[in-house]
Parts: sequence; structure tokens; C-alpha cells
Amino acid sequence: MSAPLLPKPTRSSDTALDIEAIQKLLPHRYPFLLLDRILELRVGEYLEAIKNVTINEPFFPGHFPGKPVMPGVLLLEAMAQACGILMAQTLRAQGTEEETRLFYLAGVDKARFRRPVVPGDQLRIHACYRRVRGTFYLMSARAEVDGKRVADADFMTVMPASGSPVAARD
Repeated sequence: MSAPLLPKPTRSSDTALDIEAIQKLLPHRYPFLLLDRILELRVGEYLEAIKNVTINEPFFPGHFPGKPVMPGVLLLEAMAQACGILMAQTLRAQGTEEETRLFYLAGVDKARFRRPVVPGDQLRIHACYRRVRGTFYLMSARAEVDGKRVADADFMTVMPASGSPVAARD
């Protein structure tokens, strides 16, 4: 049974989304769903999300014992998920895409890690929509803790054609 559709955004306005709404937009689930809330969404422009980092995260026992640090690749994944929600909601607002379509990460450029993220931090992720080239979508994101930048990167995602074998996978 498929999840009920979210109401389509009707204007470029601020929209907050809770975890239930996020789960309707992203296929990720624990332990790979890395966003807790969308604080602000301006369709076609900008998104701000949060991830509350706790000692209970499944990666902390091994990264690193006695000195837990959130892995950089998971910071990138959290930023990519924020970009994915911005892209999906933008396409839905334009009436050009159904809610359940998958997007795939095609590239990461200019990734920089500036400070460690540790248990107790609240990660704020800012994603910006840049441009579209065919079926490729270009976005930028940065992550902050207490107003200080901890990571940033540019992301390229691709939406496979409806009939492609990749698009048909569940």
C-alpha cells in the first residue's frame, strides 16, 4: 500500500515538514534517513533542515571509539537528502513530477569538511537550487553547527527516464 500524497505546495512560501512528511518524500529509512525536520522550504530556491546528532547513532561506536565523530560521508548524505527534498517539492509544485520518483546522486564537487560534528550537535543544513541541465539537477548545500560552517558541497542528481531499467527498480 502506498503512502498518502502530501499536499502539493501551491506557492513559493515557507513550509515546515516533520519527520512523517519527510518519510513520504524520501525512500530512506533508519539508519540512513538523516534529516529530522524541514524548518523552511522555498520551492525552487532554498531549504533549511535539521539533524539532531545523538550518541545513539549507529556509526558512533566505530567512528571513533572514545572520540565519536560523525563521518564526513554521512554529512554529505544528509546534505544530499536535503537537496533531494528541495528538488522533489520544486518539481511537484511545477506539476512536472509525481511524488514517488527516485533521484540518484550523480556527483559531488567541492566537498569540504571544516569542523567535526559530535554527539549533542544540532546540524543545520542549507540547500540551494542552482540549475537544471536536461535530467541533471545542480544544487549546493552547507551544514552548520551553532552558526559555524562544518561542511559544504555542490551536488548533481539525475532523474532516470521513466522507462529506464534504473527508474523501474523498487
